[in-house]
Amino acid sequence: MAMIEIDFDVFKALTAKRAMEAITYNDVLRELLQLGAANRGSVARQSCDCVLDGVSFAEGTQFRKTYKGQTYTAEIKNGRWMGADGKPRKSPSDAAVSITKNNVNGWRFWECKRPGGVEWQLMDDLRRQAA
Repeated sequence: MAMIEIDFDVFKALTAKRAMEAITYNDVLRELLQLGAANRGSVARQSCDCVLDGVSFAEGTQFRKTYKGQTYTAEIKNGRWMGADGKPRKSPSDAAVSITKNNVNGWRFWECKRPGGVEWQLMDDLRRQAA
């Protein structure tokens, strides 16, 4: 499968055109390019994005936080937030609370790096950009 790079504004626009999570980015692009419906067998891998508070995190997005001298990590796997401990979490805050044992805003706690990205950024910055 070929990979293409897009900027964040294009990603936001494509995400906005997905009426539901079952509609893939491939489906959106096929519609925009007037190619008709895809033969599902021709798509090697379906999108496994995880949408949190309206922000879409692609499969393989990495998260990290150094807390009290220890670095914690997580990743989007099969469309779910998975901690390095192998436990799925329902939100960034749920993951942060499991580490700190305190009420924590996970969007301000975690940094993330999207697949193919080189820079880490605070999750809350992405949420503000998407708003």
